[in-house]
Amino acid sequence: MNEESPKAAELNLPQAFLLLATNDKDGKPEIPVFALRTTLAGAILAELEMIGAIELQGKHVRATGATPATDLQRELELIRHKSRPHKPKRWVSILEGRAEVQRVYERMASLGIVEPVGEKHLGFFRTVRYPEKDHGPEAALLKKIEAALKGSSTKAGVLDSTAAGAGATDGQAADTAAPDAGPSDAAKTDAGPSDAAQPGGQRPDDRTLALIALAHAAGLLHKLFPAADRIWADELAKEYWPARAVEDELRMIRLAEEEAPAL
Repeated sequence: MNEESPKAAELNLPQAFLLLATNDKDGKPEIPVFALRTTLAGAILAELEMIGAIELQGKHVRATGATPATDLQRELELIRHKSRPHKPKRWVSILEGRAEVQRVYERMASLGIVEPVGEKHLGFFRTVRYPEKDHGPEAALLKKIEAALKGSSTKAGVLDSTAAGAGATDGQAADTAAPDAGPSDAAKTDAGPSDAAQPGGQRPDDRTLALIALAHAAGLLHKLFPAADRIWADELAKEYWPARAVEDELRMIRLAEEEAPAL
């Protein structure tokens, strides 16, 4: 399948992130499982914002009232019907989990992108991995990210504030857009800072920028693209509220793990 195929175009942000974060051959995560689950939750928020279903209003995530078609209807309804609004970090903690990861994998399996492979223990399936079946979608993502990362040193590292659902977390001004991919020379999606011109006058799309910001927050970006501009990626992740929420949640998880032995 080539990068223009329908399957590549169907990938939403959670699917794109999970595909990049999964080893092509054995289906195992390329990052710690807790980081995978947490960042996937951030990608769900990013996707819902990208399609205009939610937005950051002040410090809280709220449904907009729009009803776009999405594979994330269950998650949207959860946000829509919550009795009181939550901050982005709280929604990341609510949405992170094995079940969400499985749902995204299964959707990609239905598209023929990955293939479920069960590992048996005492005759029962203990774990299921999802190695790559069709490399086309990931190749397209990597190409987009690589294009976005090129010239990243000349970018300010912010997302387009005019994008659907753009906003800033925890009281910051809503001056960053909800993108879906990222920057640098060896990559997987397509997006880049809104005010930074690309070579030839082109700018990465917001979806790619979002994906880059999320991959950086997860600690995945530099595994994929060691030469990526870390300063630019840091700025991008901090300006983009779903990625910032992921970083905040991962920081809390790591602190808890460090303190556990002392308890």
